[in-house]
Amino acid sequence: MAAGAPVEEYPQEIDEQLTTFDSSANAVKAMLEKLMSLSRNDLVQKLDPLDQAKLDLMSVYTLNSLFWMYLVTQGINPREHGIKQELERIRTYMNRVKEITDKKKAARLDKGAASRFLRNALYEPEDKEFKKAASKKSADTPPEGPHRKRPKES
Repeated sequence: MAAGAPVEEYPQEIDEQLTTFDSSANAVKAMLEKLMSLSRNDLVQKLDPLDQAKLDLMSVYTLNSLFWMYLVTQGINPREHGIKQELERIRTYMNRVKEITDKKKAARLDKGAASRFLRNALYEPEDKEFKKAASKKSADTPPEGPHRKRPKES
């Protein structure tokens, strides 16, 4: 404000809210300046298509949200303005991108690993001599737990 200009009085109850709003507006301004200082082509070339879509959606949503706030400051009800439908349309695209991202992160079945796991878990040796040696070895070593009675073989 200019020096000597009259300062308007406002209720002290909203002083904290105004201070918070001012700091938030300054933070948005700083982020936008940082984003605008970068060349869009340079930024987009470094991103994969999904991240490009996220960047575009974030930019469009931010601009429309700022326009929503502008309408509120001008005394226009944004719920009766076309901006509401535009924000809803952008949200649907954001949800689509989120679904795609979630599908990418979802666990996938490695069929080869699963088949190897099952094959090894259900493995039974075909060699009769190996079976005899394994059964003889298990019969010679005492069990580590409490002694159990063996079932009678018929």
